[in-house]
Amino acid sequence: MKTTVQHIAIIRLSALGDVAMLVPILRRFLKQHPHVKVTMVTKPFFGKLFKDLPEVNVLAADVKTKHKGIFGLWKLAKEIKSLEVDAVADVHNVLRSKILRFFFFLYGIKSAAIDKGRTEKKQLTALKLKSIRPLQTTHERYEKVLAQLGFPVDLSQEVKFKNPNLPKQFQQQLQPNTKKWIGIAPFAAHKSKMYPLSLMEEVIAELNAEENLQVFLFGGGENEKQLLSALASKYQNVTSLVGVYAFAEELHIIANLDVMLSMDSGNGHMAAMYQIPVITVWGATHPYAGFAPFKQPIENQVLPSLKKYPFLPTSIYGNKQVEGYETVMESIPPRKIIDKIKSFV
Repeated sequence: MKTTVQHIAIIRLSALGDVAMLVPILRRFLKQHPHVKVTMVTKPFFGKLFKDLPEVNVLAADVKTKHKGIFGLWKLAKEIKSLEVDAVADVHNVLRSKILRFFFFLYGIKSAAIDKGRTEKKQLTALKLKSIRPLQTTHERYEKVLAQLGFPVDLSQEVKFKNPNLPKQFQQQLQPNTKKWIGIAPFAAHKSKMYPLSLMEEVIAELNAEENLQVFLFGGGENEKQLLSALASKYQNVTSLVGVYAFAEELHIIANLDVMLSMDSGNGHMAAMYQIPVITVWGATHPYAGFAPFKQPIENQVLPSLKKYPFLPTSIYGNKQVEGYETVMESIPPRKIIDKIKSFV
């Protein structure tokens, strides 16, 4: 094994938010370790998250075709090795990445893997009265892997960078525009993490009534496109961007918002990539599990009534629905969200 690391590969295959959480860490890594080359190994679509980091080389891992199965992963390991990588940071630690680490062991390439903290997360979501405390954040867990390879990252360091310009088509549609821009991403991967759309419309309706505010709705897929297009059509100062722009262009719009309202989902992490204030609405999950967007204070986290639902959080990822806790988000009044947004605009 080489003793001096000059090229590190970082593996995180999914999901969107988890990959996006790496961006602010890599901004600081590149500043603090400028001599080290970085290759990001992730799914092809997620590679676009690193477009504004030209120093980061992206190796697309197509685990459904080219890199499918054990032989496909062996092929991927060979591709990574061919880049003359000296060390591998596995910040995913799933079966695929474990197999890759085995191949790297055979190649004599050192690696380190993330500790997901499963035991303490299980205690955090236990269905009982409990005293909850903040766990190590996912950003801190990512940093710990890099530190194990000899590259600690000071996450408290402020990094100045110029956010990307707006897409030309978008500029033409909205210029001149002196309004404050609010992004709203009302959907999430699981129902337990979604604020009821009827209540979200109350939030949108009040924001629409303010002449100095412009609301942009974000989502993905045909169903969300139809729902948000219908919603936006009711209001003069609300625009749905679902399916209108390419993903990279949508990121550049997010980078120019004044504030983003998101569920516990990837949209909040994408806004945090660009140091945009993010207000997160939580349901079955909780920021103490470590998935709050980067450098977003506890004041930006909108939570259900713990008095009414004392067992919260009941899930880490939102994929577990607990009887009697199906409507926890309804305990969050729209006024609470509206006031939080208005504090930024």
